Amino acid sequence: MKKIKAGIVGYGFMGHCHGEMLGTFDEVVFAAAADTNPEQLKDVPQGVHAYGTIDEMLKTEELDFIIIATPNPSHLEMVEKSAKAGIHIICEKPAAMSIEEFDKMTAAAKENQVIFTVHQQRRWDKDFRIMKEVYDRRLVGDMYVIKSQLYGINGNMHDWHIYPEMGGGMLYDWGVHLIDQILFMVDSEIDSVFADVRNVINRDVDDYFHILIKFKNKITADMELGTYYLTPKRAWFIGGTGGSAMIDGFGGEGKIVRTTHLLENVPGKITMTAAGPTRSFGPPAPGLLIEEDLPITNAEHRQYMVHFLKALHGEEELAVKPEEVRVVLDVMEAVRESARTGEAVRFKNNNQR
Repeated sequence: MKKIKAGIVGYGFMGHCHGEMLGTFDEVVFAAAADTNPEQLKDVPQGVHAYGTIDEMLKTEELDFIIIATPNPSHLEMVEKSAKAGIHIICEKPAAMSIEEFDKMTAAAKENQVIFTVHQQRRWDKDFRIMKEVYDRRLVGDMYVIKSQLYGINGNMHDWHIYPEMGGGMLYDWGVHLIDQILFMVDSEIDSVFADVRNVINRDVDDYFHILIKFKNKITADMELGTYYLTPKRAWFIGGTGGSAMIDGFGGEGKIVRTTHLLENVPGKITMTAAGPTRSFGPPAPGLLIEEDLPITNAEHRQYMVHFLKALHGEEELAVKPEEVRVVLDVMEAVRESARTGEAVRFKNNNQR
């Protein structure tokens, strides 16, 4: 079998992660790495050629595909140069700083007839895949709300994440993933986007956001992220007419809860509870609630590359399509607009504003 030669431009933290991933595929040769910082190239694996610029790498190497892991504002330049060289492209997220930039990328790929996709590997997070299975199989009936929550304790941004002009902040970091997951899960057009985006302890970039996406199928997606909650948490909740599904943690630990019967009326007798006198929110009667296991799914980030290689061989379509990435960017722009104006942003048809 002919080996597939891959190059990485931008050999920092994510570049190293990509290099390690490539090493797990027998059919792929990690052939070259390029970075303008010589320090990043000191530990390239044996046999990998190191270059100071993408121009030197593209001029010297015969690559089948390239992974772009440079700072966000340089993605357009790197994509256009790679496409012109006739090399297939995986670009790190966020792919572009604007929809206009992204359209230039897709145009360059189309003009040069190369594959162009974006590294949205968190479509293969275990917790997400379990909840997508709940959604796809309608395991909790007709659904009305999906909650995706991520809370951290570190607070301060780091490295280039502190600079707005570099695409710093949490919306451009984790927000891209959380939005992509929801849009990949919910099979409906968007009705509207409403958002609150804040700089809690970071002066120049956002470290908190709360996003509500209303879909035309009557489902509301509720995404909240905060880096300064001081209570680390990754959680999911899906509410439906047939029960509730919940996850606590990236490992996918959770359950489905159902009720054995719906109350025909609220009991007339008032009882004292920790919540005070209440009938609607008192403790459930014995046997009213039952718990079930969540579906089992096998998911790992390596599957992103498995699917990309199949697309490279023409065996299947791209798992992450450029048109899907474009919608994510459009939603992100709507989030910024809504946070600035305090108003919901309406979408029209086919997830277009």
